[in-house]
Amino acid sequence: MPSIEARGNYTEGERRTLLQLAVRSLEHGLARRAPWLPSADAHPGPLQAHRASFVTLELEQALRGCIGVLEASRPLALDVAQNAYAAAFEDPRFPPLTAAELDGLDIHVSVLSPPERLKFRSRDDLLAQIRPGIDGLILEDHGHRGTFLPSVWDQLESPLSFFAHLLMKAGLPREHWSETLAISRYTTESFGAPVAALRQDRRTT
Repeated sequence: MPSIEARGNYTEGERRTLLQLAVRSLEHGLARRAPWLPSADAHPGPLQAHRASFVTLELEQALRGCIGVLEASRPLALDVAQNAYAAAFEDPRFPPLTAAELDGLDIHVSVLSPPERLKFRSRDDLLAQIRPGIDGLILEDHGHRGTFLPSVWDQLESPLSFFAHLLMKAGLPREHWSETLAISRYTTESFGAPVAALRQDRRTT
């Protein structure tokens, strides 16, 4: 049984349930090439609450798909299942997941806090407010939009680098600045496990 330590709003059992929902969504997608729609009512209350999430897939420690939403619009159990399917089969950066890859995956779920709009007077003021290793950011300006999860701090350690790369992800120059720039931040509660271990756990329980 994979160890899924609980440090946050969700118990170990609730975290394991969300990861199992994501794995079942991958299996359903491989079998039917269609999203799986679990019943939120069958799960604990915290998983019925409307929350936004991202699901990230890794294969041999390399990104294999990542899809999520920034605004809560459906029960968390359903959001995770839908995002797992999308990460596996609809991420435009990767071909659809194959059955041969399934047991080699690591799967990660990130549950987002409600976004908080930041107020700032200058670029330096904004950078001073960003908390490395903690904040995810949503950037919006002139019809451009992009986000980085807090996990991106593992690759971009300074607020300046984090912000510059987020601008480029949103399709803007890395030195871009304007009076209409809007930045919101959020935190995540993240957890994951190998897919093979999760499937074995399900077979033995």
